[in-house]
Amino acid sequence: MKKSYEIDMVNGPLLGKMLLFSVPLMLSGVLQLLFNAADVIVVGQFSGSEALAAVGSTSALINLLVNVFMGLSIGANVLTARFVGARDAAELADTVHTSITISLISGVALIAIGVPLAEPLLLLMGTPEDVIGQATLYMQIYFCGMPVIMLYNFGAAILRAVGDTKRPLYFLLIAGCVNVAFNLLFVIVFHMGVAGVALATVISQCVSAGLVLLCLMRADGPYRVDLRKLRIHRSKLLQIVRVGLPAGVQGAIFSISNVLIQSSVNSFGSIAMAGNSASSNLEGFIYTSMNAVYQTSLNFTSQNLGAGKRERLTPILLRCLGVVVGIGAGLGLIFYLLRYPFLGIYTSDPEVAAYGVLRLEVFCATYFLCGMMDVCCGSIRGLGYSMLPTIVSLTGACGLRILWLVTVFQWDRTLWILYLSYPVSWAITGAAHFLCYVIVMRRQKRSGGGQASPAMGG
Repeated sequence: MKKSYEIDMVNGPLLGKMLLFSVPLMLSGVLQLLFNAADVIVVGQFSGSEALAAVGSTSALINLLVNVFMGLSIGANVLTARFVGARDAAELADTVHTSITISLISGVALIAIGVPLAEPLLLLMGTPEDVIGQATLYMQIYFCGMPVIMLYNFGAAILRAVGDTKRPLYFLLIAGCVNVAFNLLFVIVFHMGVAGVALATVISQCVSAGLVLLCLMRADGPYRVDLRKLRIHRSKLLQIVRVGLPAGVQGAIFSISNVLIQSSVNSFGSIAMAGNSASSNLEGFIYTSMNAVYQTSLNFTSQNLGAGKRERLTPILLRCLGVVVGIGAGLGLIFYLLRYPFLGIYTSDPEVAAYGVLRLEVFCATYFLCGMMDVCCGSIRGLGYSMLPTIVSLTGACGLRILWLVTVFQWDRTLWILYLSYPVSWAITGAAHFLCYVIVMRRQKRSGGGQASPAMGG
């Protein structure tokens, strides 16, 4: 019998359960974004546009350094969901303890990478002189909190795999309140600027990670964490890496293309950077809502494949595509209509707001294409094919953006042309992912419809 926080993904109607799974994930994503949004809003209103540019300009670089390790959490998610669907308690327990151990090792590795490389990499991106000092300080403090950030993400991935998306939401709600409180204290009372907002974020992440770990330690089931059993099980590590590493490499190379685009934005000066940062934060609320549907396609596909219920796989994809288009187009319209008051939350500078509006207008009209691309990718990855969507994404999205930068953008060096590279790459890559899904399903049907191995790398 399923616990009250868990969702049975392999039996009964799909759409209601998918919404029950995805809505808490959407709210959780929004709360996570509020961590960074609170940073940006507080420094924008109380420390000026240079501090706003400093905090905002680090996001692409942070994602570049973190994404490979975050990809491993996707591998942990897929493998855990597969063993939950197959009801294999022993394999599930080994996967969970390996995943938590990987998260802690990854966090320590990211401290060693991120802290010393922050300033050189920011300089390489062409970060302006009036921003570089504060941006470096923010990144270094942020990376000191990586062990707890990774622990939360891996722990939440395990809970998602068993169908529990509610408790991570509650934990983030608590941590979000802590983050806002410390933001106001450190910036307004102690005048700590970017150091204050970075420290507040790290403290709040400690709270959310601690709550997730406590939840897993008290779980009543084979995914219960026993600290004495934390170790790397070699076979599980290899399976997690086979699925997760291509996803992480994909995320990292996506970030490289975004770093190149951020570098191009930097060439327009700190005011354009500040407007870009404010708009990026607003768009994040749309993206994270759509990303919840990606997580839904990934987990429902993995569990149903583990349970041998292949007839449910294509209905899962089609329902997820319908939901993600509705979310992306609906939220895009809302944010477009309210673009001026929303940007006014981040800045009172009309020039900064004008740059933000320019980016927001392009993204709001087309962001649903990104959601469709991700959902197709999630279904393929849930089938155990991780290398295939990685190759498609790197060729379609990243390659196209870089090609756009050296051709179309050079022909017309405007921010509008720069931002247009995103919807073009989403549309082409999404169509390629859908075609790959059809080919994979047909190939498996011709081969007898055998169940994909959890270790499959595609």
